[in-house]
Amino acid sequence: MSVLAKKWFYDEAAAFDHVESILWPEGPVCPKCGNCDKHYKLTGVRTKPSKKNPEGVERHGLYKCAECRAQFTVRIGTIFEESKLPLHIWLQAIHLIASSKKGISSNQLARVLEITVKSAWFLSHRIREAMRVDHSTPMGGNGKTVEVDETYFGRLKDVPKQKGGTAHKMPILTLVERGGEARSFQIDGASIAQIRPIVRANIDRETKLMTDEWPVYPRVAAEYASHDVVRHKDKEWGRGDAHTNTIEGFFSIFKRGMKGVYQHCAEHHLHRYLAEFDFRYSNRIKLGVDDNERAERILTGVKGRRLTYRSSY
Repeated sequence: MSVLAKKWFYDEAAAFDHVESILWPEGPVCPKCGNCDKHYKLTGVRTKPSKKNPEGVERHGLYKCAECRAQFTVRIGTIFEESKLPLHIWLQAIHLIASSKKGISSNQLARVLEITVKSAWFLSHRIREAMRVDHSTPMGGNGKTVEVDETYFGRLKDVPKQKGGTAHKMPILTLVERGGEARSFQIDGASIAQIRPIVRANIDRETKLMTDEWPVYPRVAAEYASHDVVRHKDKEWGRGDAHTNTIEGFFSIFKRGMKGVYQHCAEHHLHRYLAEFDFRYSNRIKLGVDDNERAERILTGVKGRRLTYRSSY
């Protein structure tokens, strides 16, 4: 059976059941008082009549807490809260974003889901928030290798070539563990003051580091098990195990997606796009994560990530 043939992609009641099974594995939990024992499901409740729906629309997944008497659904406290889009449309969007290696544009999302471009844009940013991972454990470890490199993304605007190529571009620092995850950070510049704290906070000291010849890295890598340098300026791309090809591959996917699919990204939105590409790379097929499981992992991150339209700017 095709993944998109699953019932929760077109049936609203099934969509609520699916999300509840992931967010409430032990049963419903009242978001107001935390009660998880005494509650009951409300059926037959409909929204207020409107011109579009004179009889109202049936409300699925509605519960009432027996303790505080509050009504709630699984949407409360998640990226779905106060959204007028049906939950099954959200699940379709999550699957499309999770399964698109280089992303899917708001225009394409709007056409596929038959919603406005504005709704598709806001919906996709909410989903990127759910893809953002709060890292609590360091990367690497004894015998493992992490590649570290910086890149720039953006468009040059009226910058003469002789002044360099990064004046209007946004600097990014990325850490990629070979055979593991990727973590990207929006930084103000490729200085030791910017790079050292990120490397220290995210990479285990027993790790082998791989970098290019940027003079900041030897000072940063002095605290680690070993450090190999690839000198790109001398046309050197690798010496046996010493290379940065893994992280260059990640940058290739990221830039092809940003330039070919999204085309433009404002600086204050860049961190969400980085979270999107990090998430897909860290949950890829090679690590045993298929499209369906990747979408379910996004669902586990929807709690506490509510994003309002105003705050997205």
